[in-house]
Amino acid sequence: MLSLDAFKEARSVLQGVLRPTPLIHSPYLSRSCGNNVYVKPENMQVTGAYKIRGAYYKISTLSQEEKDRGLVTASAGNHAQGVAYAAQAAGVAATIVMPTTTPLVKVNNTKDYGAQVVLHGEVFDDAAALAAQLSEERGYTYVHPFNDLTLATGQGTIAYEIFQDLPDVDVILVPVGGGGLAAGVSTLAKLLNPNVEVIGVEPTGAASMKASLEAGHVVTIPTATTIADGVAVKTPGDLVFPYIQKNVDRMLTIDDGELVEAFLDIMERHKMVVENAGLLTVAALRHLDCKGKNVVSVLSGGNMDVITMSSLVQHGLICRGRIFTFAVQLPDRPGELLRVAKVLSDNNGNIVKLEHNQFVNINRQSGVELRVTLEAFGHDHKNQIMEALRQAGYNAAETDTNDFYA
Repeated sequence: MLSLDAFKEARSVLQGVLRPTPLIHSPYLSRSCGNNVYVKPENMQVTGAYKIRGAYYKISTLSQEEKDRGLVTASAGNHAQGVAYAAQAAGVAATIVMPTTTPLVKVNNTKDYGAQVVLHGEVFDDAAALAAQLSEERGYTYVHPFNDLTLATGQGTIAYEIFQDLPDVDVILVPVGGGGLAAGVSTLAKLLNPNVEVIGVEPTGAASMKASLEAGHVVTIPTATTIADGVAVKTPGDLVFPYIQKNVDRMLTIDDGELVEAFLDIMERHKMVVENAGLLTVAALRHLDCKGKNVVSVLSGGNMDVITMSSLVQHGLICRGRIFTFAVQLPDRPGELLRVAKVLSDNNGNIVKLEHNQFVNINRQSGVELRVTLEAFGHDHKNQIMEALRQAGYNAAETDTNDFYA
């Protein structure tokens, strides 16, 4: 069971293993939600995520016979790296089954820690089925990524550090996938202060814990579709579920689009890379119904590949009106392109890309099409530019930037 003595033992075992991740106060996030916001940067942890806590502590409790059989686990990436790191430190062989959709950086990092990686299935649940099969057929010791109370005890040590840095914390926001992190953090938090509010946060497209809590028992949702791959779990853990029922005060669900803006907030304001699962608690800040409270957002990890980063930056800029595309029909005569460019220059619009197509109409005399992708300061500036074009006599219309920004 999750007990105070077990949490104390885990904290002792992890001393000297973990990298310090002290709370960081965020004036920007505080202003945006009306609370006093701190982030817990587990993205800066050893292996780039909190998962090292549970994996290392779990493996430390195994018998020599269990270690000698070799380890196997399934993971969308962060638990994989935690197990691989801890197994290497203990001199134990480890096989990790990861979904084929796992970001390359997580796959390569896991291999770098000496583990054998097997790619299988599209989501965590597919990988978990194969890992369980390998455990049964080959006798490997299975280290579950979330449905294990010893593992959850290690994850829960985060709460000790939160209270050490901010003794009067009022609200703790925790990402939720299978439930190991939420069970550990919420249970220890309530043991340290029963009045603290713990809120779990899931993506709308993979809200298996919310569905389970509403049903009163663990349920399996049909699909887990989200850009937050680290929490794309269809079936939460049944062993940790009772602790979440008891200690997590409520659940929030976040649309993927909100994670895009949260990525920009954290990158621009705090110069940190946080993966989508870890951004759930940042996006959730705008959904809190409290004001003036001391709030901690747990940033669970930062293992994100550069292609995903590039996509998030692009979509984030579009979402904020800092990149946009418009199309306009021009008379096919010399000087028209220069006139449009003059309007854009006068209004401080910075051209990223343009396309002047003379063949959009069969009859060129009826006009040519100009498509322009611009950099702006935001939605107000974008609207100013579009109005200036209309005032100059151009019937400009905004188009889908995603199709053109390539």
